[in-house]
Formats: sequence, structure tokens, C-alpha cells
Amino acid sequence: MFLTSRPLPLAAVLAAVLALPCRGEGVPRVKFERELPVTGNYLLLPIANNRESRSRITVRVDGRLVHRLEVDFPPDGDSIDWWTYLDMKDYTGKTATVTGNAPAGIPELFESSGEIRNLAPLYDEALRPQLRFSQKRGWNNDPNGMLYYDGEYHFFWQCNPGGWVWANMYWGHAVSTDLIHWTELDRALRPFGGGDADRHPNMARGECFSGSGNVDLLNTSGWQTGKEAPLVLAFTDTGCGESLAYSNDRGRTWTYYEGNPIIRHNGRDPKLKWYEPGQHWVIAVFDLTDGDGISIYTSKDLKSWEFASKVDGFHECAELVEIAVDDDPADKRWVMFGANAQYAVGRFDGRTFTPGHDGLHRVHYGNYYASQCFTRPPDGRVVQIGWTREFPIPGMPFNQAFSLPTRLTLRTTADGIRMFAWPIRELEQLRKPGPKVLAGRKLTPAAPTLESKAPGQLLDIVATLRRGTAAKALLRFGENTVTYDFEQQALDEMPLGMNDGAVTFRVITDRPMYEIVGGEGACYKTCPRADMGQPLGRVSITSEGGDLAVESLVVHAMRSIWKRSGEAKP
Repeated sequence: MFLTSRPLPLAAVLAAVLALPCRGEGVPRVKFERELPVTGNYLLLPIANNRESRSRITVRVDGRLVHRLEVDFPPDGDSIDWWTYLDMKDYTGKTATVTGNAPAGIPELFESSGEIRNLAPLYDEALRPQLRFSQKRGWNNDPNGMLYYDGEYHFFWQCNPGGWVWANMYWGHAVSTDLIHWTELDRALRPFGGGDADRHPNMARGECFSGSGNVDLLNTSGWQTGKEAPLVLAFTDTGCGESLAYSNDRGRTWTYYEGNPIIRHNGRDPKLKWYEPGQHWVIAVFDLTDGDGISIYTSKDLKSWEFASKVDGFHECAELVEIAVDDDPADKRWVMFGANAQYAVGRFDGRTFTPGHDGLHRVHYGNYYASQCFTRPPDGRVVQIGWTREFPIPGMPFNQAFSLPTRLTLRTTADGIRMFAWPIRELEQLRKPGPKVLAGRKLTPAAPTLESKAPGQLLDIVATLRRGTAAKALLRFGENTVTYDFEQQALDEMPLGMNDGAVTFRVITDRPMYEIVGGEGACYKTCPRADMGQPLGRVSITSEGGDLAVESLVVHAMRSIWKRSGEAKP
């Protein structure tokens, strides 16, 4: 069913987007139309990171709308920072008509190719993350659509292939068999189809804002056409409403449901769940009506939805997930959180979430936002990935990054049931043999520092410290410092109590960033490195204001995830 709302009409939204003035008005642009034979899977376009020549293009083949987006072209052929690509594999052997506006001479550089163009070795660029997935090209923000099906984890994300900053909002797509090594596939969803009746099957009407994914194992939708269960993506089609796309070939191609929107309301970012006890679907979605919150809708067939309830106090990118308390399958609770990672633990009956406490708790800090958990994991683990937002990765053909995959658990503590986040165990397979181990050392004001060599940039550091009279302990690696305050019992300003006078924490460093894990996952922080891309040189522990004992300092050198080729078939 269609639900009441007050969204802007789609035509008005699309018209407003296309009418926006381009950035860099000082760079002359001219209208163009170019006929380009499609000889390979990709249309290659030159990009400049400075956005001085943002332009708009439309790609059609035999009259069909294939792509429509804004592109940050360079002002001339000598100012190219990198090359992006648009998927064209459905149209090889045909002729594409590319129209729009661009600096003079730039359309002549467009090229059809069987390969993307790399100005530096792909996955080994100077600031490319080496311990986590990152997309080949362009801007990313929120993780989306995370699901598991028949041996593959599917990961999607908000993606701008047309530049280094936020725009356009395609959905990128990658798959993995182990949550560590990833193969990037064609982008799953495309924006700006508008009211064009003849458009690519995976093209939405507006932009493809955040959402989620699931598997319709019972074919409740009736979309299954072969032996594979339909994979379903739920997302906000801007100016249209909450919408669905589905795949019958293990996620390799996607079809926009022409019955969209399934829900119209004043909100965005649907999380699609299957509620087993009630044998029905649930959408938890950010709702701005009468204040920020998460609303619950239910459905039997994915197509007709009804409003069930609303929980106030949450902002965008809804998540609703069930987790066992202390790994006891007989004692499970539901956790609800929004983009800012503040969560509530409670009960859920398929229609209403009831928090079990006042206020919200948190485990994640720093540059961490809009996380999501995989649906239908094969081993029952709840695995989460977040967007490490608000720090740029300069000079690269990609921008922004994702957190390491972490396992979420609920544990009983002295303060009540709390959520813990710990890097998934598969990451330990990346540890090289022969870690640097220092143990049983005492630091004093006369000799306050203990050092170890730090090979390369990829490290997994685990420290256990016992307080003497020191006020603080400082872990340094390269130009970065992580501080434990014994008096405040805080790890880099995150609450973390000592255990019998000792504290353990872990720091995992990557080329552009690092992540801090306190205790067994009681607190978790994501940070940009002050010395992105530089060798770290040394790792040290320094006692400040007194003495302390270093029970152990273990420094593991790590292998890159990109040294093994992906196993998935395109």
C-alpha cells in the first residue's frame, strides 16, 4: 500500500538537481554531443579533484537512458588527476550517444575500453587502505545492503563515480567469501532515471540514498525466476520514497521494482529485516515526522506495507539487530541504533521495539558513522562495518573509507547489558609470523619509554599495562599518539575501566588511518593518521607522571588484503 507523506514530487527534485549551477563557473563549458562506439565494458572519463569544471552528462544507447550524472572534469587534458569509468557492458557493439556540457576538448578524451585506466598500480596507491575494502574510484559514504547468500558476503555503499566528493549516489557493490578479501563488481544501482520509461533496469528515478539488503528465501515477492532466491535491496529513491530492487542472478544484475515506492513518508534509509516468529518482513526506517526517530513497517510480500510503531530519539541510517547476551542463545535482545552509533538494548515483537533502559549507550567513537550489519550471516555472528567519515584521503582516485569489520556482542557488565565491538577473528590471519614481543618491563621517571621497531605501516599492536604511580601512558607510532589516562580511566577520552589495576588495548594501523579497541571491545575509535602513507618507524610506550609496568607489548606486522586476487566470478 502507499502511505501518506509530504515528499517533493520526483519531477521537482530532478529538475532542481539538474538546474543547480555547476561549480567553478569561471571555467568555460560548452554543450556537446558525441557518438561513441562501445567497444569495451567501460566508458572512461577524465576527472579533476578540484571540482572547478563540474559538468553534467547523459549517456544513451538506442534511445535508452544508461547513465545521467554530474562529472568533475578537468579544465584541460593536462590537468587530469585520475580516470573514472561507467559500466557499459550491456551495450558492447552498439553506439553510445553522450551529451551534456564540458570544457572544450574534454569530450574528445572520452573512450570506450575493456579495462579501467590506472595512473598508479590499482590497490597499491600510496594511501590505499590495505586492511579493509575500498572502492576503485570516487567518493564513498554509508555502507549499504550488507547481506550473506550461499557462500558470498555482499557489500554495497554510497558511491559517486563522477568525482572525489559527494554527488550522484550510485550504489557500489563488492563480494567476499571471507569478509577480508573483496572483489568489486559492477555498480548495483544508478541514479537520475527520472520519468524516462526507457531506462537501464537498475536505474532509480532520483538518487539512490542509503538502505539495506536481504534474501527473499521463501519468494514472498514472487520475483524468483530460476533456482536462485531473489536478493532484495531496500533504499530511498529521493523524491520518490522507500523503494526496492531485486536480483535473480546472485546480485550480478539488478532490476528496479516498477511498483516503487513501497512506502511514502517523511524519512529515509530503510533497514529490511525478516522477522521469523511472525513470518513477515520488517522495515525500520528513519522518520522525521513529529521529531527524529525510527519507524517500523511490516509486510508479508515486500510490496504492501503498513505502519506499526515509532521509537523517538534516533537519527538516520536505522539498524535493528538481534544479539545473544553473553553468547547464550536462550537469552537474546534486540539492539536499535542510528547513524551516530548510539544504541538502545531492548525487546522487539515484530511490530514494536521497547528499550530496556533510559537514554542511549555507545561503543563507537571518532570518525565513525552510518554503520550497518550483515543480514543472514552463516555462523550467527553479527558483523558490522561503518563509514569512516570526515577525513579526506588527498590525491587519490578514491575518497573516504570504511571501518574494519567488527563482531558485535552483548555482555553483562556491572552497569548492565552493554554492546562490545571486536575486529573479526579473520583479521588475525593477516598477521605475519614473528611478532615483536616485549614483556615484563617497568617504566620509571628515569627511564620512561619502551620502544620497538615498527616494520612498514600495517600493524596490529596489543598492549597490556599495569598502573604504578603514573598518571598516563602514551602509545606512540609514527606521529600518532594514543593515551590511556589512569586517573580518568579513559582510553583516548573513551571510558575504559581497569581490570584489577591493569588495562589492555589494541591499535590496528593502516596507510591512511588507525583504529583503537579498548579492553575486549568496550570502546572502539576510528581516527585518521597524522602521517598518512609514511613508514611508522617505531612503536613506543611512555609513562607520564610516575611508573608503570608493561606486562606486554606485542607488535604484529600485517599483510595486505590486496595481495590475493578475488575469488568471486563477475
